[in-house]
Amino acid sequence: MEKRWVISPEAPAEIVQQLTDELKISSTLASILCQRGICTFSEAKHFFRPSLQDLHDPFLMKDMDLAVNRLNEALHRNEKILVYGDYDVDGTTSVALMYGFLRNYTSNIDFYIPDRYREGYGVSSQGIEWAAEHSFSLIISLDCGIKSADKVALASEKGIDFIICDHHLPDEDIPKAVAVLDPKQINCPYPYKELSGCGVGFKLLQAFCMQNDIEQEEVYKLLDLLVVSIAADIVPITGENRILAYFGLQHLNSPQPMRPGLEALRELADIRNEMDITSIVFGFAPRINAAGRMGDAKNSVRMLLAQTKEEAFKMADIINESNKARRDKDSNITKEALQMIAQDDFLRTANSTVLFKETWHKGVIGIVASRCIEHYYRPTIILTQSNGKASGSARSVHGFNVHNAIESCSDLLEQFGGHMYAAGLTLPVENVQAFRERFEEVVASTITEDQKIPQIEIDAPLNLKQITRNFYNIVRQMEPFGPGNMRPVFVSECVYDTGSVRVVGDSHLKLRLTQDGFTSIDAIGFGLSDYYDRISKGIPFDVCYTIEENIYRGVITLQLRIKDIRIK
Repeated sequence: MEKRWVISPEAPAEIVQQLTDELKISSTLASILCQRGICTFSEAKHFFRPSLQDLHDPFLMKDMDLAVNRLNEALHRNEKILVYGDYDVDGTTSVALMYGFLRNYTSNIDFYIPDRYREGYGVSSQGIEWAAEHSFSLIISLDCGIKSADKVALASEKGIDFIICDHHLPDEDIPKAVAVLDPKQINCPYPYKELSGCGVGFKLLQAFCMQNDIEQEEVYKLLDLLVVSIAADIVPITGENRILAYFGLQHLNSPQPMRPGLEALRELADIRNEMDITSIVFGFAPRINAAGRMGDAKNSVRMLLAQTKEEAFKMADIINESNKARRDKDSNITKEALQMIAQDDFLRTANSTVLFKETWHKGVIGIVASRCIEHYYRPTIILTQSNGKASGSARSVHGFNVHNAIESCSDLLEQFGGHMYAAGLTLPVENVQAFRERFEEVVASTITEDQKIPQIEIDAPLNLKQITRNFYNIVRQMEPFGPGNMRPVFVSECVYDTGSVRVVGDSHLKLRLTQDGFTSIDAIGFGLSDYYDRISKGIPFDVCYTIEENIYRGVITLQLRIKDIRIK
């Protein structure tokens, strides 16, 4: 699939020169820092040397004082507290963080995660009924609740108070809870708006510790769970999130024993090198998510809370089996979906993809939507039947707001929610065809030609001779990488293979590149074997890539991970 290369504009020369001189780094790296909003020595110091002292005062968050007071009251009165969370990674890590901490102060506590299929997303009526039946008087909801005004009202009728810890965009109708903690509320003065749901729960515990003269070190012990939520929920790794992720990764990579549940995941995912955001996203997140997709999300919480290795591995094995089942479903449904597109003249050339089959597994349709976009790059919705309704997940392409497009079809829907690049929706089965036609009309009239082509964002041009160990060490200090602070992508023009190009595995290229006759460097291009014939003939080409370390038989070398190739 053709990709559009978009090179970031150069930063102002004066600022770049000043950063170059003050930081004693290359002008290329100074320009990249400036592009990311780091334009002064002071900003660079905070960026390269994160400090927990730079975390914001949790009491700046609207309703934080009310939340802490109500929590203290519940603990002093020995009330029954229910920790309620969503079934994805952010939700389950949030529950493990809150429940695991508070059980040190009360035994009158339990946790609840709704069933993905019977109850759906967020706070459910069944959950409220269960809490009432078991005499809970306070619910702390995490990663959900901001859109549950009716459920909070139901709880209130039953004598149950709510503290909401959420990070999603609120509706106009804010739930009438004892306290609503969500930095995205219009009238919330909290300086950083991009916390994960687990991050909001962390700020509540920070405030609780401050109010009760408990050392902050006690809550910092939970940063291993918090970094998992930050990585898996794809929130920006900027500002406060970057500090929390930095120290969370330090926690995971310290010589001290890892939390048993995370250690079990690390072994199952066969992660042998230092943990980073990528290894969490691809090693931890799918397994934790699989419990809620294919079975019981409470198993993820039990694993994260396990206090012995034996208990942790027992739960991790159950979760890993769920992940294997998820992979099988995902693979089979993706093949079926792609066949449906290929065999339909309209779908092959449409501006959008909307597919429905009543027997598809609800737990994997979001993944299938993403897989379809890898083959047909356009806004995609995959629907299945659930509780007599068509229920689906939407995924989008760069720059296109799929939530707004779905909203334009809202008269055909029963409910929907989400954000620019991902959303969920429910509609009557009989409306599926009308929705497909309307959604296609909306997308066709609003999507631009550029948005139909996947793009690679490139930070800067680079000559291969500039890639030194010192250069790479500074790039590494820009970690942790993720949304808002992605691993730098470079472009080098008119490079050649030195004659060592070969295909490895099914479709990968292994090369050794040189430019202008200078020093050569190893490179790997996954899924790029189609370029083998032309490159092997000595034809020059342009390449865009990231720089990484390759460890082979104990020897560490630098190599390029190629993202795309353009033959001259």
